[in-house]
Order: sequence, then C-alpha cells, then structure tokens
Amino acid sequence: MTIDKERVRDIALKHALINAIKFNGKASINAVISKVFAEDPSLKASARDVAQVVKEVVDYVNSMNIEEQRNLLLSKWPEALEERRPESYRKGIEDLPPLPNDNKYEVITLRFAPNPDFVLHLGSARPAIIDYAYKLKYEGAGKRAKFILRFEDTDPRTKRPMPEAYDAIREDLRWLGIRWDEEYIQSDRMSIYYDIAKKMIERGGAYIAAKGTDCTPEDWKKSKVTGVPCKNRNEDPSINLELFDKMLEGHYQEGEAVMVIKTDLKHPDPSVRDWVAMRIIDTTKYPHPRVGSRYIVWPTYNFSVSIDDHLMGITHILRAQEHSVNTVKQSFVYAHMGWEQPEAIHFGRLKIVGMTLSKTRLKTLGIKWDDIRLPTLAGLRNRGIQPEAIWNIMLQVGVKPTDATITSDNLFAENRKLIEPKANRYMAVINPVKVIIDNVQERLIARLPMHPSYPERGYREIILEPINGKIELFIGRTDYEKLDKGSVIRLMELVNIEVLSKDDVVMARIHSKDLESARKANAPIIQWVPINGLPITVNRPEGMKIIEDKGMAERAVAQVSIGEIIQFMRYGFVKKTSKDDFIYVHD
Repeated sequence: MTIDKERVRDIALKHALINAIKFNGKASINAVISKVFAEDPSLKASARDVAQVVKEVVDYVNSMNIEEQRNLLLSKWPEALEERRPESYRKGIEDLPPLPNDNKYEVITLRFAPNPDFVLHLGSARPAIIDYAYKLKYEGAGKRAKFILRFEDTDPRTKRPMPEAYDAIREDLRWLGIRWDEEYIQSDRMSIYYDIAKKMIERGGAYIAAKGTDCTPEDWKKSKVTGVPCKNRNEDPSINLELFDKMLEGHYQEGEAVMVIKTDLKHPDPSVRDWVAMRIIDTTKYPHPRVGSRYIVWPTYNFSVSIDDHLMGITHILRAQEHSVNTVKQSFVYAHMGWEQPEAIHFGRLKIVGMTLSKTRLKTLGIKWDDIRLPTLAGLRNRGIQPEAIWNIMLQVGVKPTDATITSDNLFAENRKLIEPKANRYMAVINPVKVIIDNVQERLIARLPMHPSYPERGYREIILEPINGKIELFIGRTDYEKLDKGSVIRLMELVNIEVLSKDDVVMARIHSKDLESARKANAPIIQWVPINGLPITVNRPEGMKIIEDKGMAERAVAQVSIGEIIQFMRYGFVKKTSKDDFIYVHD
C-alpha cells in the first residue's frame, strides 16, 4: 500500500509538536507513531513507511527550541495546545487578603522576576502563583490588573544565566496556567540603567569609588565601617560623571571601580550603608549568554530592580521576608530619584521538608533539570504532579508573615485528590512469582471495573483457559512471602485458592469461587496477572536514587496512552512513559 507521505507528515507534525511541548522540547518517535495510527488506523498496513516519515518529522521538531515548537503549533493547530484556563485555579484566590492601599491604584500591577540561572522549582512557584492569583482576584472583582514576567539576568559572573532556562521558565509558567501581560529581559535594558545611573549621579545620589582617585574601592569599604565618607562621596557630580564614563569606556578593570548609592553611613545594618549599584565584570572571561561581551558595567540586583519596578509601574511587590533588607536598600534609589516606592509585602519563609531547593546544590547533581527525582517544576511535571496541586498548596500557605512548612506528603495528598478520580485501575505484580492452579475443569473469568467509583467507564474481562487441567498466573513476591501451606487467598475478582505447596512456584487448588467464602476463610484479596501478561518496569524515585521495580501487568495496560496516569492497585499511581515503562507518581 502506497501512503500519502504529505498527509502522514502533516499528522505526524501535529503530534510531534504536541508531544515535544509536553515533554520539554523532545518528542518521542514511538509516542508519535502511536498517535498517527490512532488518528488513521489504516496506516498500520504501511507501518514501516509511516515510521520513516515520523522519524524525519520528529528529528525536525526536536531540532527546534520549545518556543519555536509552540509558535508553529499555535500557527497550525492552536486548539491542540489545550492551554489550562486560569479559572480552574480560582478556588482559594478569594481568601487572599487584600493588598495594602489597593484603592489607591488604577491598575494593580504585579511581577514575577526569576533569575534564569536555573529553572523554577517548587519554592519559586510560590511567588509566581501568589502574584498571579492576586491578578485574578482583582480582575474577578472588576478592577484592572496586570502581571509582568521579568528575567533578571544582570550577573554573568556569579549567577550566570543558562541560555535554555529562559524558555524552560516560560514553559513552567504556562504549565502552571500563568499568562503574563508583558515580558522584559534585563540584559536588553542596559542603556536604561546607564541613563538612570547618570541621572542619579547628577542628582548627587551616587558617586564613584575608583582606582587612582582619593576614593578607591578599598577606601569605600573602609568608609562603611568607620562612617567617615569616602572623598568622592561629596565631590561635584561632574567629577563622578567623568569617572562613570571612564568605567563605561573600559578604563578600569574588574574590581577597580564601582558606582555607589548614597545611603546612611550610620545605618545599623552595614549592608545598607552606601551599597554598590554598578560594578565592572570582565565579560571577555565571563561572557553573557545573550549579549556576549558587549557590556562590562553591570547593575546590581537592587539597582536594576528599583529602576524596573518604577518604569514598569509595579504597584505591589510580594516577596519572602529575607528580602526585607532589599526593600530598605531600594528606598534610597526611590528617594534620590523622587519616585514613589511600590507597596512591599513580605511573607514568611517556606520550608519544604525532604526536598533540595538550593539552585547551587541542584546544579551540582549532574542530572537534567526535568529528572523525576528533582523538585523542579519540570521534574514534578514529568513525574505526574498536577499544576493544580501546586496551586492548592501555595494558596493554603498564602502570604502569612510567619514561616510555613510543607512536605512531599502534603503535595502528594493534594495531587492524589486530583488524579484519583481520573486514574483507571489495573492489576500489576512486582517481582512476580508463578502460581499453578491444578485440577481446573473450566475457564475462569474475571470481570474488572475500569474504576470502582465510575461504573459508566465500563469493565474488562480476563479469561483464563485451563491447559491440561492447569491455569498459570503470577502474583507479587510480597504476597508470596506471606503465604504458608494451607493458606487461602482470593485472586481479585476471580476465584479463591488454597496453597498446596510453596517453593519457587506456588502450587494451589481452587478452594471456592464466591467472595463470601473468602471472607469466612479470612482470605486476603491480592492482585494477580495472567501468564501472558505484559512485562513492565516502574522507575520509582527514592531520594536521589531511582529504583527499577520489575514486574508484570495485565495486557489491557498496553492500550493506555503514553503520558496517562493510572493506578496499579495496591502499588500506587504510575505514569506511562513508553510501551512497557512507567514512572511511579506516589501511592
């Protein structure tokens, strides 16, 4: 049979793009082939030719970055993205306390400002969700609100941005159901920071400490301790402007000159006293991944943030309590420039027990950020955690000033509420042990519901035919270890058997068939799988290890879609990743 290659290519392109976006930019050939056959079963007759076309399409799609994939999918099949609607997360939003002085502002403007030196993790989801939740809250009350995404990437040396993190963060936010109204990247705004820096110096709010002057960087550091002003602090602005121009022109090397904001040299917190606003970074040694070595003078966090929050019209800043000192530092920029400072709301620390959230630590692990062992949003997404579960946790924590603690069990409990109604039930056994039921005179039939709470989803039947009066099946090793000679067990929805002997293989006979007899015999109900079951591997995260649980599952599992979450009864929820591979989600 000759296939229409252009038509197959078109079908494959759609599903390759969908699959790639779902799995962090990399489509799976097998997953795409199965989707193509599902859309047009007649193509199975030309499986080899179809597979070749799909491989070409998947290679093409995987050569793109995720933004290019998304844009192409949007242009051709926008309905296929199935973007989550933020309305589904409204539960709990109304309970957020009102923002201070909210009536004062015509538009409530909030921002989420990640540093793209790594992807988002569970901890960084908190400010993103809380800020966006406030946008939804005020919009729901009929007030104009805006949410801004800003990448803060002005430290190419110590917090070097990862080129791939920009798109990864965008994808994390979209997965959470967060949609931003405006986007900015600080490394695109360097001329703005230079302009404001000069204005700050002209106003007498900043000065330069530079090598070869009567106010070197070492002198400036001493002034913070002694409280005696460095000489350039009180010089005419024109002198400091000239020194700043020299910084921009490359007259100084890294560490030889800094621009300093005038604050209070007697302030009780030494870090607040005359802090650095601009410094030199040797970008020939530490090139920025977006702008290379175009700039050598870079703004510090507090300087760039103050400028951007003002120019972007941010009305409310929600951040952790440890940032309270930054609010104080930034107040001097606002005072010098005659700007009104945004409202600052500081919430308590969020401790997440049992998860490593340090970016430095996560980077040193040497595993990809979407690994299911990691508490990154990409890792949690791959594992099978639903974004609504993360929303629910973060809204429960809220913006309280007191510290809060959550555990992985809290997250799994929220996730369980979401996936339990959706996940169909299947039987699987780990570390299988063979059971031979002797002297069987007729076929045995098990009728199993897809989900016990939703009979409308239907049932499936497993038929066991005796061969030479014997039926063979598998049970799990943990159940095997509990058996003794004479034990009676009920094989779920099938029959009750009595153990005759127990060696490498369990020999048994039919004891009875009905559930009532099993109850009278105090027989435990256990899972089982036919002898022709599907071999499976479940990758189960345990700390920083992945345990491979080998087993057998009933053949119906072969029909489960890639990416679908199901429940292996008495084992836990699992997510299918290939024909016979699964990821353990949680119990």
